[in-house]
Amino acid sequence: MRRDTFLKSLAALAAAGALPTAAWANVSIKMMIPANPGGGWDGTGRALGEALRDAGVASSVTFENKGGAAGAIGLAQFYNASKGDPNALMVMGAVMLGGIITGKPPVSVTQLTPIARLTTEYNVFVLPADSPFKTMKDVVEQLKKDPGSVKWGGGSRGSTEHIAAAQIAQSVGVPASKINYVPFRGGGEATAAILGGNVSVGGSGYSEFQQYIESGKMRAIAVTSGQRVKGIDVPTLKEQGIDVEIGNWRGVFGAAGITPAQRDELTQRIVKATQSKSWAAALEKNNWTPALLTGKAFDEFVDKDFSSLRATMVRAGMV
Repeated sequence: MRRDTFLKSLAALAAAGALPTAAWANVSIKMMIPANPGGGWDGTGRALGEALRDAGVASSVTFENKGGAAGAIGLAQFYNASKGDPNALMVMGAVMLGGIITGKPPVSVTQLTPIARLTTEYNVFVLPADSPFKTMKDVVEQLKKDPGSVKWGGGSRGSTEHIAAAQIAQSVGVPASKINYVPFRGGGEATAAILGGNVSVGGSGYSEFQQYIESGKMRAIAVTSGQRVKGIDVPTLKEQGIDVEIGNWRGVFGAAGITPAQRDELTQRIVKATQSKSWAAALEKNNWTPALLTGKAFDEFVDKDFSSLRATMVRAGMV
């Protein structure tokens, strides 16, 4: 995030209310992670919990994992159980927006209270170590011959890796509706499927696959960023002649029905947490790009991303 944008965010927070007090340290935060353990939302939520404690704005953070339906199951539980609770948070991101567009669940994230965008992470596509494919070029050649024979594995239907796979197909002249995409409830399930050779190509955030890439159990063949990501020696799709770029942002929402003052206070807690040493360490460890956005700017960003994702998914035949 640009320094001037960050300073403007802090100025807006200061204008909205008093600065944090020592009393904040005695608050217990309840964190809903609407995905199974082992995935990007789980890692983000737990890193944020540690950062909240490290920054001295929470005495404890409890976590609840509730995966399924691109986060819609956990979303519904959070909405019903946390109304009016100023100390409740739910991890979410672009994947949830895509899931809401395709699944049309009874509860939408728009019924909650936007707090902050935290990070952006680009997806990496990987192959099992013993795959007959060696490069993205090999995958594309097979995709053109027989689209259904290439199994793409990743997060829930409508996830950024699902959209990226559809965009790759479109970019190389294959109808996106013909891709064979296998959705999983969480990063752990997707990882097991890739390692077991149950899918041809896997997609997710680099942090979820990092240990397997470094150990040689997976072969990274492309990253969805516009330029190579620092610390990740993986070619972009654009380098390989595929005009696709897409990022997976993650953030947090508060409970429905909290007051503007409670939203401001919860936002300030998050801002303080992102200034902690433990958060800086998490960014470096996971190759997350900091992308802090709060207040009205975050509200507008979510609205715009909803519209953009919906348009892309309609064109790809997902909706």
